Amino acid sequence: MALPAPPPARVFAELIPAQIPSPSPSPARRVGPPGREVHVSGSAELCAAPDRARVSLRLSSRKGEAAAARSSVSRRLRYIAHSARQRGVPEENMTVTEDFSRVENTYQMEAEVCITFNDFGKMQSVCNLLIEKLGTSVTISPPHFYHTPEAADALRRQVCVAAFGNTRRKAQEVCRLFGQSLGKPLLIREEETKEWGGHVESHLSNSPDSLTLQDRIQNATAYASCRVFAVFEIRGKENRRNKLL
Repeated sequence: MALPAPPPARVFAELIPAQIPSPSPSPARRVGPPGREVHVSGSAELCAAPDRARVSLRLSSRKGEAAAARSSVSRRLRYIAHSARQRGVPEENMTVTEDFSRVENTYQMEAEVCITFNDFGKMQSVCNLLIEKLGTSVTISPPHFYHTPEAADALRRQVCVAAFGNTRRKAQEVCRLFGQSLGKPLLIREEETKEWGGHVESHLSNSPDSLTLQDRIQNATAYASCRVFAVFEIRGKENRRNKLL
């Protein structure tokens, strides 16, 4: 019975020795030998919690007179807006949608208020107050957590920089192992970037009502990984005096 083939070896780093060029008939066109190099790959993985939360509040009133139905909802809308502004929510972070209709012999007024928060503690404070003061006359949906495009871009940049930092430290360790000194980078290439998890503003998903606030934040946390390939110059022998200091 034939034995299975061994798995392929994985190279940690590669030291490129200096190469002596072939003789050239014209000294003026002679090219000097390239410096020694170390080829290294490295990776990093980071995560980022969501930076925004959106809460939807629904109000409704059905009355025999149109003015009474409108007035009932309008009073609660003003109270919601006032409470949110008092706790530092900007006016532009609140949007109101109203719908007025006639149902049989009555008039029905419905409204939805969407509030976007960048401070989750402030979000809880506003929601708790509205539940306490308005009770069952307002329905508050569970918060939707997501990342703004700026936060997602920042995560991509950070994981790439972290991957390069890990790659450079690996190259330093390789050079130190062979008593060499690491030089400047000659080539930096981002080979692979992956992203998973998290919600963006345009792809919010409803979560089961049984989830806690921390569960929702965890479900919306975004992850990113990056693998980098780099080539560094090798300066030469490591300074033994600096090594002992």
